[in-house]
Amino acid sequence: MTDNVWTRWPSREALGREATTRPRRLLGWVTRSLVLAMLIWGAFNSSHVHGWGVLGGVAGILLSAVVAWALYRTTLAHRLWPSLALFGVLLAIAVGAQAADFGVVALVLWCGCAITALERLPIAAALPVAVVALALYAAVNDDVWLTTLVTTAGLALAGYVLRLDAEARGNAQRLLNQERAARAAEAESAALAERARIAREIHDVLAHSLSAQLVHLEAARLLIEGGADRDQILERVVAARGMARDGLEETRQALSALRGDMTPLEHFLSQLVGTADGAETTISGERRPLPVEASQAVRRVAQEALTNVRKHAPGARIRMRLEYGQEQVTLVVRDSGGSPGELTTTGGGYGLLGMRERAELLGGSLHAGPDDEGFVVTLKVPV
Repeated sequence: MTDNVWTRWPSREALGREATTRPRRLLGWVTRSLVLAMLIWGAFNSSHVHGWGVLGGVAGILLSAVVAWALYRTTLAHRLWPSLALFGVLLAIAVGAQAADFGVVALVLWCGCAITALERLPIAAALPVAVVALALYAAVNDDVWLTTLVTTAGLALAGYVLRLDAEARGNAQRLLNQERAARAAEAESAALAERARIAREIHDVLAHSLSAQLVHLEAARLLIEGGADRDQILERVVAARGMARDGLEETRQALSALRGDMTPLEHFLSQLVGTADGAETTISGERRPLPVEASQAVRRVAQEALTNVRKHAPGARIRMRLEYGQEQVTLVVRDSGGSPGELTTTGGGYGLLGMRERAELLGGSLHAGPDDEGFVVTLKVPV
């Protein structure tokens, strides 16, 4: 529930100095210095007060300055009753100054109290203070009644205008703080997203590389258990070593891709297909650079699909097709099927699941399943 307009305080941003520009702060210091100089000048130039009376006047002025500073703190903290008490002290000092024939000091204090109350207090509390201060000012002012009336009205209007100006600056500062907080949150979110992206890329590279190595190492184990000759076993071990070397190279490529430096997708797929016997690739549509995330998704799905063919249908013929569309790019990896390999049960089976999650994060889709010939993996990623 919001406060009523009569009881609502000006915001702390409006009452504080944070929303005040340096030129405005300088102007404020100059204004306060002039007011203080005027008060001291009025004390020293009173024609009826001399000696200790002047010193008493100066002491009263310094006390007023201390009370004004305390008033700034209490209004900034939205403490109503201490603020009203301090206004009462200032008004009493002004009455004492008038009684001691420091007329200029009294007038300045009354005007300052009226303007400050309208600027820094809730309206319901500011109006009584302003009315009392301006009434005392009008009672002792020597000008004609019309001039006094216009002056008091101008002082009240000045206080209210200062209040509106402070509120406008406070609202601007509050919006600025909110914008800064939003930008900081956005930057933090972007950093977390980038970390997740890096982690996902490295995970996919390592998962593919280690899975491929596992295929060959498991084959070597089965050959050893079956009493195969040395050359067959050595071939599998050498292939595993090659996979490890390729994994390191893919890791470097992934890091380069994250920095925006990657080989063209068509060249990558051609190299990938060249490592598999009985594989061919077809590219259709208008070739163009893809966003990094989309390009990486195509690369990883192609790698995972070829690894699965080696595990589940060794020797199968592979056809890979990359199609550039107006709004999406489509990758289709199709194999001709074959007898399950010895390594069908190796691996955790989470490769395509991870690829599907990657595609969905990009707003695309991945479908994998058998067809009339063998197995088909279809990836669609918006670009």
